[in-house]
Amino acid sequence: MKIALFSDIHANLPALEAFFKDVDARQPDAIYCLGDLVGYNIWPNEVIREIRGRGIPTIAGNYDSGIGRSSDDCGCAYKTDAEKANGAVSIAFTNEIVRDEERQYLRTLPAHIKVTFQLNQDTLHLLLVHGSPRKINEYLFEDRDEKSLLRIMQDADADIMCFGHTHKPYHRVLPAVPEAGQQYRHAINIGSVGKPKDGDPRGGYVMLHIRENSSVLDKDTVQVEFIRFAYDVEKAAKAVEDSPLPDAYAESLRKGV
Repeated sequence: MKIALFSDIHANLPALEAFFKDVDARQPDAIYCLGDLVGYNIWPNEVIREIRGRGIPTIAGNYDSGIGRSSDDCGCAYKTDAEKANGAVSIAFTNEIVRDEERQYLRTLPAHIKVTFQLNQDTLHLLLVHGSPRKINEYLFEDRDEKSLLRIMQDADADIMCFGHTHKPYHRVLPAVPEAGQQYRHAINIGSVGKPKDGDPRGGYVMLHIRENSSVLDKDTVQVEFIRFAYDVEKAAKAVEDSPLPDAYAESLRKGV
C-alpha cells in the first residue's frame, strides 16, 4: 500500500502544481493533506481550490485555522521582532485576499484524521495531525526527547503518526517498550511542499509504504520514502516581491530556510 502525504503548501501554487505532477506519476493508493494551505504567498484561493477540487482529505493547519476564523493570529512561533512584523503583514494580506467561499472551506477542516488498517490479524493505527495531537501548533522537532514523543503517541493511540508544521522532514522509529524491543511506533515529519526549511529549496512530501503482512512488532513494516521535486522557485519568489508581502519570504524560498 502506498499513501502520499503532503503539507505546508503556504499559498505556493507553482510548488503545488509541481507536486501534483510528481505524485500523479507515482499513483499512490491514497493521498492526504496535513494542512497549512495558506499564508506567505499570493495564491491562497487557488491552492484551496486545487486541493478541494481533487477531494483530498485535508486537516487544518494553524494558519488555516487563523484565516478560517478571520483572526490576526496564525499561531506561529516567531522568534524576533522582525519575524513578528513580517508575520503580521502576511496574515493581514492573506485575510484580505481570501474569498468567502475559501474561508468557509478552511473552517470545515478537521483537527486530525485517524485511519485504522486491518490488513491481517494486527490492527495498525495511522494518525494524521498538523503540529501534534495535543496542539495544532506544537512543534515536534527531530531532537524531541524520545520519552516525550513516545508518550504523545501512546496517549493518541498512534502506531504511525504523521505531521508537518516544522517544515523539516524526518522519520524516527520508537520502541514502545525499549527494554523488551516490542511494538514499534513511527513518528514521521513529512516536510513542506511550498516552504521548506531544511536548506533544500525543492518541495518535499512523503510516500508511506505499508506491507500487507504489517505488524507493530516489526519495525520494517513501515517504509518512509522522502521525495523531493523541483518547481519554479523563482516564479514563487518573484510573486512575493511583487506583492505587499515582505521580501524576506522570497529569499526564504530561494534558500529553503
